[in-house]
Amino acid sequence: MRRGTVIVMLREARLGAVKTRLGAAIGPARATAFYRRMAADALRRLADDRRWRVVLAVTPDGARGPWPRGLARIGQGRGDIGARMDRALARVPLPAVLVGSDIPSLRPRHVARAFRRLRGARAVFGPAEDGGFWLVGIRRRTRLFAGPVRWSHAETLADALAQLPFPAALADRLADVDDGAAWAAYNRTPCVSRFSP
Repeated sequence: MRRGTVIVMLREARLGAVKTRLGAAIGPARATAFYRRMAADALRRLADDRRWRVVLAVTPDGARGPWPRGLARIGQGRGDIGARMDRALARVPLPAVLVGSDIPSLRPRHVARAFRRLRGARAVFGPAEDGGFWLVGIRRRTRLFAGPVRWSHAETLADALAQLPFPAALADRLADVDDGAAWAAYNRTPCVSRFSP
């Protein structure tokens, strides 16, 4: 398989514009600071790995952010998250996987395993603990989210898989931190560094 592309989805970390569900539980300032740290950690871990190239998919389009220089950037454009993910995957060399920027336990080994699973499948998804997914990838050009998906829902991954006309592989199951319950679980986990804004 050719050298892959890792797309990291990033939102400009403005107060009240990121992690809004988490912000409702812990406050917008703390949620924004958490998002900034998680994004910086993800980029630091992934961008130095020579097994793939990293592309930043940013919103709003043209956002600069406090992100590393030298990494290619594309705008996410308009539409729901499914349209924006399909658009990003269509604009980079394949194979490609797309990851969120707020997964505390994300490590390069998880991405490498997802690429290995993609060798025998047209698509791969990384299940999240809350019923969504933290990673999606494709081996050849295809649109993944043509049908309805209940985003930010316990059935998000199930909806995404149900509309595919082919089977998808599954990568590691990881937890994202989107709400107060996930925040509490994150802070109970001894294997992650504690966050203090």
